[in-house]
Amino acid sequence: MIRIIPLDESVEPYRAPDLGWDGLVGDLILNRFDHPSAPGDLRSEQGLATQVLIHLMTDRRVEESELREGEDNRGWLGDSFDQMDGEGPLGSRLWLLMRQAIYEGIEIDVEDYVREALEPLIDQGAVASVGVAVSADRAQSRVDYTVTLAGRDGARVYEQKFELLWRQINGVVHPLAG
Repeated sequence: MIRIIPLDESVEPYRAPDLGWDGLVGDLILNRFDHPSAPGDLRSEQGLATQVLIHLMTDRRVEESELREGEDNRGWLGDSFDQMDGEGPLGSRLWLLMRQAIYEGIEIDVEDYVREALEPLIDQGAVASVGVAVSADRAQSRVDYTVTLAGRDGARVYEQKFELLWRQINGVVHPLAG
């Protein structure tokens, strides 16, 4: 599991490189060559946004009972045997919804899966709360969700809109781009 350690004023913490998300895949982001302190190096300025992407866009391994007939389990294999005390599996179960029709109550499942995936950010003290707003447009075969994270003082520290994959069927190149 990935950990975010709250900033300790006495020690500069390790900062993981930023990930970019083009709606389909994630990749490391590099600093521009005119960056004042680390030209061309891995960018490390969006730690929280990177953690959100990792937690939401990584497929979580699930119990065999959650799989449809003939479907293979996904996710990081290490989650099945390499968890430390207090750790849970990495990622989200949103991938379970990709091949299903948009059914009545899907909004509740999306919200539950997103909250479950981002719970480690609360457990680690990186954020105080997670807000999730979900809307389904059945006519467009589209489900959108917005993630809002708040710090200890209640101020919004992150907000991003995501879309699930049903539009990919309609030829959209980057269906998750926000």
